[in-house]
Amino acid sequence: MIVLKIGGSLVHGGFLGGILDDVSRASRSERLVVVHGGGAVVTEIAERLGIRQQFVTSPGGIRSRYTDKETMEVFAMVMAGRINTEIVAALRARGVDAFGLSGVDGGLMMAERKKRLVIIDERGRKRAIDGGYTGRIVGVRAEVLRALLGSGFTPVISPLAIDQEGEVLNVDADRAAAYVARALGAERLVLFTNVPGLLDERGELVRELTLEEARDRMKRVGPGMDKKLLAATEALEGGVGEVVIADGRARSPLENALNGSRTLIRRGP
Repeated sequence: MIVLKIGGSLVHGGFLGGILDDVSRASRSERLVVVHGGGAVVTEIAERLGIRQQFVTSPGGIRSRYTDKETMEVFAMVMAGRINTEIVAALRARGVDAFGLSGVDGGLMMAERKKRLVIIDERGRKRAIDGGYTGRIVGVRAEVLRALLGSGFTPVISPLAIDQEGEVLNVDADRAAAYVARALGAERLVLFTNVPGLLDERGELVRELTLEEARDRMKRVGPGMDKKLLAATEALEGGVGEVVIADGRARSPLENALNGSRTLIRRGP
């Protein structure tokens, strides 16, 4: 089984076609689960509506969207509505029996609302702020996905989660894909992005990493890639066989991710 995560930059940049063509081909012989992002689309639509978007940085250097109530409403509308529907429709046009759902449906992704966030402010100081509507994933109901897969569907998941009080929360799509892959015991997690993979200080592609090397590199990469390395470590720690970070813009992107030019991360040498 392969879990694929399609980055928001690819959704926003018009690169879905090649990925979905490959998903269509691969679904004939592989069980696939698709998780998508779409943060750039959320930002664009929120700003059109006059809702200012704020991004915060954790003490560990991880940059993320601050999700207030208005932003959460836009996030749910765009992720579970527009983007998920477009991907499902495009896959079905390619002959894939795609089934769209969010982490809210069937309680697929349970999360805890972050009551407080510790951030680094503009002056470089630590500061605690209200947690907003951001969630920390605490569980994935794998039986929901297994039921869909067992019926021949290809699940397409948007990164929303739900807490014990029924509150809908924003969760990071890379980490959502990692937790889905863990819950299903996937052989492989593929994180599609808009770069060839992890690049070193000279701009050259890092072709292979161990889990320990990925943990170390996480402290030294920029926004975006740090979350992918975090998701990779979480997936591997949870039993996923291997994680691939690959360019979703490439020709035959899934084939390239599995056998071509990409960054491959495994637990050990």
